[in-house]
Amino acid sequence: MAMEATEIERLIREGLPDATVTMRDLAGDNNHWHATVVSESFRGKSRVQQHQMVYAAIGAPMGGILHALALQTNVPD
Repeated sequence: MAMEATEIERLIREGLPDATVTMRDLAGDNNHWHATVVSESFRGKSRVQQHQMVYAAIGAPMGGILHALALQTNVPD
């Protein structure tokens, strides 16, 4: 069972309320996603810490129903 982009976005925004999230389907199968996440809460954090914050926001589905998520994280300009 695939996870819809809108559900991934919702989970990220719940965990990072100020985030801007852009989703892209990498394979056209609703199963391999790329997310660009921009959040002020990333400021001063390493890239690894930023990604961990996104994974924590997604929670249990990460590594289960959602197994393919490429991430790009940034702070706002």
